[in-house]
Amino acid sequence: MNDGLSNKPSARDLMEYHAEAMFTHDRSGRLHLVNEPWPGSDPAPRLFLGRTTEGGSVWRFRHDVPDQLVKQLERWCAEEAAVVDFQDRPKHEKDYWNLLQGKKMTMGPCFSIENETIEPSVDVQRITPENVRQLAREGFEWLDDEISYALPCVAVVQEGRAVSVCRSVRVGTKAHEAGLETLEQFRSRGYAAAATAGWAEAVRELGCIPLYSTSSDNLSSQRVAGKMGLSFYGVNFSIY
Repeated sequence: MNDGLSNKPSARDLMEYHAEAMFTHDRSGRLHLVNEPWPGSDPAPRLFLGRTTEGGSVWRFRHDVPDQLVKQLERWCAEEAAVVDFQDRPKHEKDYWNLLQGKKMTMGPCFSIENETIEPSVDVQRITPENVRQLAREGFEWLDDEISYALPCVAVVQEGRAVSVCRSVRVGTKAHEAGLETLEQFRSRGYAAAATAGWAEAVRELGCIPLYSTSSDNLSSQRVAGKMGLSFYGVNFSIY
């Protein structure tokens, strides 16, 4: 890793990196869009709250949330406790929802892939703009349109084609967020964990931290995190 990441980051640091990778920010730190490279990206949530295992939370507000609401929201966010279980709900969940007149809520655990000794259990290949059409056939054809924005991209390859792919879907200056997909007929074989481990290695080579987050109801994704022994550092919570 580069010198800026030579010391092990705290859980709060990791949540800061997560927020930076997930959303675009203006100079005042307000959110604008989901951090995607193509036009027409979705608006960021009105409230992002990242509670950590060590106690210090990270919060962000969309640019159009009135300042008077922000002041009250900040007081509540500062009262949130450390998380132990990723199913723990925020202390002020109902208050946030009512004040913002929420329309949608999302929540899920956040992990970092800290152990550099985690290695793929099967052979993996890196997908590049040069080989994407060859490897992404029969299931991952859409990667051809996205590959220049999804690097690093690592796949488990069987019979000459990708069957499980892990790629960078949100990229910040210090961390990348993983996006993982496995073809249905190739699931439950350890391929998802192998692709993720290969991707994490490629991200570390760039001097960045590989992060892995998912939703509270995505049990298959949580199983991958469990199999890999990923480090749980917090829970993200957003209201739209």
